[in-house]
Amino acid sequence: MEISTVLKTFVAYLKRPALYPELGRKIIKNTVSRKSPFKGKAKTNSWAASIAVSQKEAVSRLFSIDTDHFRETYADILETAHAKEKECPITMGGPGALELIYYACEFTKAQNVIETGVAYGWSSLAILLSLQKRNGTLYSSDMPYLAQDGDQYVGYVVPEDLKKYWKLFRFADRESLPKIFKEIPSFDVFHYDSDKSYHGRMWAYHEIYKRLKPGAVFISDDIGDNSAYQDFCDQINIKTYVVDYSGKYIGVFIK
Repeated sequence: MEISTVLKTFVAYLKRPALYPELGRKIIKNTVSRKSPFKGKAKTNSWAASIAVSQKEAVSRLFSIDTDHFRETYADILETAHAKEKECPITMGGPGALELIYYACEFTKAQNVIETGVAYGWSSLAILLSLQKRNGTLYSSDMPYLAQDGDQYVGYVVPEDLKKYWKLFRFADRESLPKIFKEIPSFDVFHYDSDKSYHGRMWAYHEIYKRLKPGAVFISDDIGDNSAYQDFCDQINIKTYVVDYSGKYIGVFIK
């Protein structure tokens, strides 16, 4: 990261007292206790590659649902969302495995869903398209995009008519999640796509897992970054599916 970007980000943190706890953690992580965010990466990528299936196959095996109709059903909404992404002046993460996320909500008949990481809002859109049918609520955690002056663009592709089903918490996970837990004690679907570090993942995985209902769906993006997801599944003796999507691995299981 360029020095100018680091300085800009640091100044942005200083202007937001609510984000001081996360600033403190980042300073400690990058100075006193530097730990590799890639712990166990080779091990997990080898394991993931050996068991990975396509998104279509995973949805079929887990939920007994065919994914073919999603893109057709929501063609206009998705087209508008792509146009919104193209006009956005800052760069964030693009669409992920939308069918997997959407059909997880359909399978569980979800009323309450929690996600970490929003960016443009593609995963949020997939979740909200399902939740609107049952007047459910999505609880999302995402940090402001401090280095890009991008606060107003988080969730940019989410249509206005779906936002009434959405509660967005603009803090780091360690502050957002306790606030969310005070509002709702249990969830039907969890989608993780935020702090990529080993320890950040393990903390959030354990905090969320114990609040998932039996039969809830747990999804984590980018599990090949390190071995946190594999280690978590081993610790709790979870049989998980791994989805190979656009060259990255996604973990998913039913509790």
